[in-house]
Amino acid sequence: MTILRAMTAPSRPLAGRVALVAGATRGAGRGIARALGEAGALVYCTGRSTRGNPSPYGRPETIEETADAITSAGGTAIALRVDHTVEAEVQALVERIEREQERLDVLVDCVAGEEPLMRQWGSFWTTDLTNADTVLRQALVSHIITAKHVAPVMIRAGRGLIVEVTEGDALGAGGNPLAQTVKLAIKGLALNMASELYPHGVAAVAVTPGFLRSESMLEGHGVTEGNWRDAGKQDPNFLESESPLFVGRAIAALAADPQAIGRSGRLCTSWELAREYGITDYDGRRPDWGAHPIDWSPLPQSFVDYFRIATRMQLGWLDTAARRTREIAGKLPG
Repeated sequence: MTILRAMTAPSRPLAGRVALVAGATRGAGRGIARALGEAGALVYCTGRSTRGNPSPYGRPETIEETADAITSAGGTAIALRVDHTVEAEVQALVERIEREQERLDVLVDCVAGEEPLMRQWGSFWTTDLTNADTVLRQALVSHIITAKHVAPVMIRAGRGLIVEVTEGDALGAGGNPLAQTVKLAIKGLALNMASELYPHGVAAVAVTPGFLRSESMLEGHGVTEGNWRDAGKQDPNFLESESPLFVGRAIAALAADPQAIGRSGRLCTSWELAREYGITDYDGRRPDWGAHPIDWSPLPQSFVDYFRIATRMQLGWLDTAARRTREIAGKLPG
């Protein structure tokens, strides 16, 4: 594939580093794992979908395919089946990495980014909560479990980067209340961890891609990576989409930045990181979702109206939070 050939990079700024990508099976996780490998890191690729033993998602992608893509492009990767909702499995994984490599420099957590149980849309008063506990454990608690066991390794080393992959660069996120809660909580998780990790020289950030061309997104639009531009006939916004490798390259550049801790606690976007670090997608494009004039016409008017109201309320919430935070900051000693 074109993407594999394009992964040959002129420099390997992460050579000698060790990365763990939790949820590396597909979508952003796969792209991030490949980009970290491209940049020279040894990448542990974890997830539940292995050859002959797919996850409950029923998707065909596997962690072995992700690792093979990295090694085919000249990188180094290890695929391990891990259920990140099971703390004992995560603990054993981190202990193995520390035993084998004596370091762990980067954690990128993409677990359950496309959890099917979060796909239902509708008002909160119509939400089916039958699988609510499962959703929250799979898509949120798993992130806390993983960070819990990785953080001590980084603290002992006095360095490291934890990246929580989320959706959207504002408070809100699409979907039902479960999806909205998860996406917002992951952003807050990165902020809260950053405060505790900062004195130890460890950074934590949340990162969102733009319009991501994941495998399921391509299938939903009836296209492949080879002819993805054809989907622009259905939705003009698709023409500003990015491959999963793009957000991966942005994260790899952040991981290679010796001043990365200066971003700790922030919500970063693939397009803003790409602007700063000069990142391009595999085809040489630099998608910029932040600068893109969204075409709202393919969307139902009811959704556009909801988005308008929600945006106004979020701005009010943020204004109040900023004012109160400044007041508290002014009362702190020193």
